Order: sequence, then structure tokens, then C-alpha cells
Amino acid sequence: MQIAKRPLLLLAALLGMLSVLPARAATLEVGQPVPSFSLHTLQGQQITAEQLRGQVVVINLWATWCSYCREEMPALQSYYQRHHQQGLQVFAVSMDEASEDRAVRDIMQQFAYTGAIGRDSKLSGFGRIWRLPMTFVIDRKGILRRDGSVGSPTVDAKQLEAEVTPWLAEH
Repeated sequence: MQIAKRPLLLLAALLGMLSVLPARAATLEVGQPVPSFSLHTLQGQQITAEQLRGQVVVINLWATWCSYCREEMPALQSYYQRHHQQGLQVFAVSMDEASEDRAVRDIMQQFAYTGAIGRDSKLSGFGRIWRLPMTFVIDRKGILRRDGSVGSPTVDAKQLEAEVTPWLAEH
């Protein structure tokens, strides 16, 4: 009887360990079309992936309490200001609770790029949001070029130049 329990205990332990690994959407893969999504902006607009075709899109998931998120926002601002006329769209999607909406709006007033509310947006195809910040890059054809759930969680000016600029050059 004792021996029969051992495989079950090992299986339970293995399943427990797997449950703490980051969940990923099976369809989210660099080089493949992004899953359908929509963003609910701070201005009340609903913007879909289809509406953004033909533009290079940076989606940055952040929160007011996340110091790394706040540190990278000026780099996103600077990059956006230099490149928005080339067809760049940057969306800062707040993952905060509703109680932080005023703080989100106050912070986003400092930046020219678009703020959005995560809980009102449809981003399920991007997988479980297991860390912040997370930054995704989508090219003009709707192809995922940077998966924010892998690699370095933060972006800086150098990374933006390396990971976004090549896609701005393509038409």
C-alpha cells in the first residue's frame, strides 16, 4: 500500500511545480500574427488590433506601484516623440485596480503616448500577466516582434532603437 502511494505523491509534486510556471498563450509567438486584442484608452476609445494594421505598435503593460515601469516611461516617451510620425503607436496599458484610476490619469498626463486601462481591454491572447513591466512590439503587418513575457522585463532607449526601429523602416 505504501509503495502504491509513492507514484501518486510524485505526480502531485510535479503538478504542483508546473502550476507555478508562467502560463503562456499557445498562440503568442514571435514571428507569428498577434492574437486579436482591443485596448480601452483613457479617452474612452476602444482600439482593436485590426485598426492598428499598417502601424508599428508598442504595448507596454505597467502599474503605478511598479518602480521599474515608471523608470522606463521616459524612454518610451522620448522614442515615441522621435518616431510617431513614422507610424509608431505606443500604448501604456495600466494593470492597476479601479481605485488607482486617478493616479493613472495623473501619470499619463506627463506623456504624449496613449494610456489604456488593462481591466477594460481584451488582452487574453497575450497570456497570463505574471510580471510588470511587459512590453510587446507588433510590426505593420500585425506580426509579434517582441514578446514581453520573455527576456528582460524592462526596455530602455537602446533596446527600443534595436527592437522597434527596424520595423519602422519597413513599409
